[in-house]
Amino acid sequence: MTLACISCRVALSYQQLYLSPFACGSGPNALHWAASSVTLNCRQQSTLAGGHNSEASSSESRSTWAKNKAEKEKRLREKISTIKAKTAAQETTTEDEKKQWKQKETFLYDLPTLPGEKKDTSMPLPQSYSPHYVEACWYSWWQKQGFFKPEWHSKQPHAKVQFFSLCIPPPNVTGSLHLGHALTVAIEDALTRWKRMQGCKVLWVPGCDHAGIATQAVVERKLLKERGLLRHELGREEFLQEVWRWKDEKGDEIYQQLKRLGASLDWDRACFTMDHGFSDAVTEAFVRLYDAGLIYRSRQLVNWSCALKSTISDIEVESQSLSGRTYLSVPGYEEKLPFGEMITFAYRVQDSGEEVDVATTRPETMVGDVAVAVHPDDQRYTHLHNKMLEHPFTGRLMPVLPEASVDKDLGTGAVKVTPAHDYADYEIGLKHKLPVMSVIGEDGTMTVESIPWLKGLKRFHARKKVIDALKEKGLFRGSKDHSMVLPLCSRSGDVIEPLMKSQWFVNCQLMAEKAMEAVDTQHLQLLPKFYEKKWRNWLSQISDWCISRQLWWGHQIPAYKVSFPGSEDIEKSDSGSLWIVGRTQAEARSRAAETLKRREEELTLHRDPDVLDTWFSSGLFPFAMLGWPKETADLKDFYPNSILETGSDLIFFWVARMVMLGQQLTGQLPFSQVYFHSMVRDAHGRKMSKSLGNVIDPLDVISGITLQRLHEKLQEGNLDPQEMLIAQEGQKKDFPMGIPECGTDALRFALCSFSSQGEDIKLDIGAVLSTRHFCNKVWNAMKFTLAALGEDFVPQPVEMLCLDSAIDRWICSRLHHAVSVCNHGFQHYNFHAVTKAVHSFWLHSLCDVYLECVKPVLQSGYVTRVRTTQQVLYSCIETALHLLSPFMPYLTEELWQRLPRRTGETAPSICVARFPSTEELVSWHCPEEEVNFQLVQDVVHVVRSLRADYQLTKAHPKLYISCSQESTCHILELYHDPLQVLSRSRSVRIFMSGEDVPNNCAVGIVNDQCQVYMALEGQLDFQKELCKLQSRLQKLEEQLAAAVYRTQVTGYDERVPAAVQQEHSKKILALQTEVEKIKLVISHMQQMVKNVT
Repeated sequence: MTLACISCRVALSYQQLYLSPFACGSGPNALHWAASSVTLNCRQQSTLAGGHNSEASSSESRSTWAKNKAEKEKRLREKISTIKAKTAAQETTTEDEKKQWKQKETFLYDLPTLPGEKKDTSMPLPQSYSPHYVEACWYSWWQKQGFFKPEWHSKQPHAKVQFFSLCIPPPNVTGSLHLGHALTVAIEDALTRWKRMQGCKVLWVPGCDHAGIATQAVVERKLLKERGLLRHELGREEFLQEVWRWKDEKGDEIYQQLKRLGASLDWDRACFTMDHGFSDAVTEAFVRLYDAGLIYRSRQLVNWSCALKSTISDIEVESQSLSGRTYLSVPGYEEKLPFGEMITFAYRVQDSGEEVDVATTRPETMVGDVAVAVHPDDQRYTHLHNKMLEHPFTGRLMPVLPEASVDKDLGTGAVKVTPAHDYADYEIGLKHKLPVMSVIGEDGTMTVESIPWLKGLKRFHARKKVIDALKEKGLFRGSKDHSMVLPLCSRSGDVIEPLMKSQWFVNCQLMAEKAMEAVDTQHLQLLPKFYEKKWRNWLSQISDWCISRQLWWGHQIPAYKVSFPGSEDIEKSDSGSLWIVGRTQAEARSRAAETLKRREEELTLHRDPDVLDTWFSSGLFPFAMLGWPKETADLKDFYPNSILETGSDLIFFWVARMVMLGQQLTGQLPFSQVYFHSMVRDAHGRKMSKSLGNVIDPLDVISGITLQRLHEKLQEGNLDPQEMLIAQEGQKKDFPMGIPECGTDALRFALCSFSSQGEDIKLDIGAVLSTRHFCNKVWNAMKFTLAALGEDFVPQPVEMLCLDSAIDRWICSRLHHAVSVCNHGFQHYNFHAVTKAVHSFWLHSLCDVYLECVKPVLQSGYVTRVRTTQQVLYSCIETALHLLSPFMPYLTEELWQRLPRRTGETAPSICVARFPSTEELVSWHCPEEEVNFQLVQDVVHVVRSLRADYQLTKAHPKLYISCSQESTCHILELYHDPLQVLSRSRSVRIFMSGEDVPNNCAVGIVNDQCQVYMALEGQLDFQKELCKLQSRLQKLEEQLAAAVYRTQVTGYDERVPAAVQQEHSKKILALQTEVEKIKLVISHMQQMVKNVT
């Protein structure tokens, strides 16, 4: 065999072996491809290497070589197949286990209960937790009883003189809940319920935004579809009536969804931004800002959306980076259009044979050019300064202007100046007093009167016409890819068109300075703190805010254009002194008469048809929702709000504007703290997008949904066929069985359990399903408790609790710790820490340890001990339900209502009961018991590990514990009974080191002071178990060999991603550890076989 063939056979490349199962998929096709590649390469290399001496090769040697080669290739394929099978099995099993779930039995609450009536809890609890059963009836009862209103505060025995208020970020009236809303509700409601249970006077106000652009678009589409009418055919007043009818029919859906999430909002104070009272606040704000000189009217360049036919603000413009020519979809165009091109063409110098080449990404606007600018120091153009250029289509003469802002290294160094359609050009135009020529209309078509072949064309169709015309005139010089940033309308996806418009603007400079100062002085705290830098950066560069919108649905601007006999010349100016602002037309008329020194009856007023930017009214929410500008009781009690909680994506759209307007209009910050929660992404860290199929409706998580229904909901949207296929494949991959019913409580708890301070949340439905399983644990714990207490149980006051046993002191101390962590976590908005503490207590302290330890006690018949245990058990369950209640209101209400009450307990619902505090439970704090019990848990851990090693799943062997110190013995003796129960031992003997230990024991080392000996004799068949262990060892060694083999593939270190290598190394280490452990067990068991024989 030649050297080349040998090297081919043993040196599999990274692409041939490693990439196949990992990067290209782990199915059989991938590894079959790898084996085929190896065979092909062997043939190629053997031919090349053997070509030098092929004539000397005998027929026999060729036959032998072929036979050996075939056998070796067969063995290689078998080895690869073995690796493939094991790898695929391991990976597929892991993925399948994550995706698989069993449909839980659903129980229905079917007792006749009218809306608002209290649920009947006299029936026994169903066998297992069922969200459908638990969530029935409670919300309407809470609402009818008035638990969510601040007025309930006077009925709480533990009420304190402390106010807490916040507003929910008002969702759009057109919208439906998404997971961002669900996270907002989960956090805000948990915080609100905690404060209410603490005895604060709490107000959480629900609201809904009129969403000017979105709502008008929805109703326009409905009108066109159902009646074949455009809004202009209907007229403004009748169209607005249509919008209100739609709002009355559909606008309540978002509120019903918020109720479904259990949000404890005061619905009697619900606030819609187009309500009469709120509209009055908007008008008052506009007038006051105008009178303060902060609102003005000016003709300026604005961001215009041709699709919306409206202005949008700077922060509603999204910048898309293009690396070169890119085809994009633009509203109003059937075909995709190219962007990211630099077009170069020439202007001829007047009365000269010279030309000036200019480069632009917008050739269609050249018909509005009024000059060409060059850098003063650019020697190529110094001789042309102030010379005139001829426009090729209009004959207009344009100067060559020296301008320092020009980048002489970009393009040709000569820049066309179109002040009417470019912000930088507009500034140049102002500096050099250039004319402003608009050549594109509001609808995105060309308006050039002097060029008939362009007039009426869509702007991007005109682009091609202009280029063709330049070519005809011999002025086109070429095009090339050009990296650029394209401004897009975040509302419509349209390419922004800068247009000259007379609009209303807010001067933000002084207000922004005050907003920055508030953060600098910590009068306003932004949490997490890293948002402070972002806050300063944006506000320090803030531009004036255009608040005019060319819509019908919204708050019509309270400004009037005044005319009177002889004012015709003045009226030609749209931004002069003939605009008057007033709260009413009568007030505006009176102001106009005073300003113009004319009688009111001489004046004619025409109200501005535009409406205000939706964010203007939203910016007033913290005080307008409380009745401002009236001096209401709510405004006095609850303003400023205690906190604002919202997503970080609203920091400029909403938060900064609330701070600026709040300080300016009320003289106070609208809140003293802002807590920004993280963004919710899918399990893979991707932004949720309908086109990816990874958007999750929280109501689908609550109620469950089939894969088929998920597909149908996609089809109800407006995805194109290709996007639809991608989205459906994404759903099949992420939700192969659909989404299981998890319930409201599980969703809320899971969302709050993620670390929400800074990092994005990668939401896996498996995490929510796991929380539902936790709900079932709580459910079963309550069933156990109710059975243990019996019907005649009477709970004692906490201070009378007798904690005689060590295990009772330990569980109460663990609960004291949980109470401390919860209150501290709530206070610092660390919801992850709170949920972790509650979950850990219920699952690991109460269910896994204490309930198991007290079972023998409750069955013992010792009356005094049983009664003490019942009291401790009741106190733990009742207190732990209070800790859980802010996150799981339905489950905790259902269970708490079934518990007996202590004397003097008057709270009708857990949601208005007292939240636990460490001051009330100070006698429960026993840190030494927690330290002592940690030793017990360490012993139990070692014993359970030994049981697993020796496959003792059902046996109850004797346990011997050897201690080198008396203090260790004493601690373990205190916990003798719990130790026996938790280790599942027949008996436990604790003794000092030096005493004899029975033969045939498995040995485990707890620490340098303690060893355990687990008796094996009589518990298992040594020979039989040896066979099992040896078989298990063989399988593990095969897996280890396969794993190590992958790391020896050529190119592994260089080409395999570091993260993959790290995971693979962990897997190898785990296998090596397991192999060594099995070997030790086999060796120990072989020794015991010798002892027996």
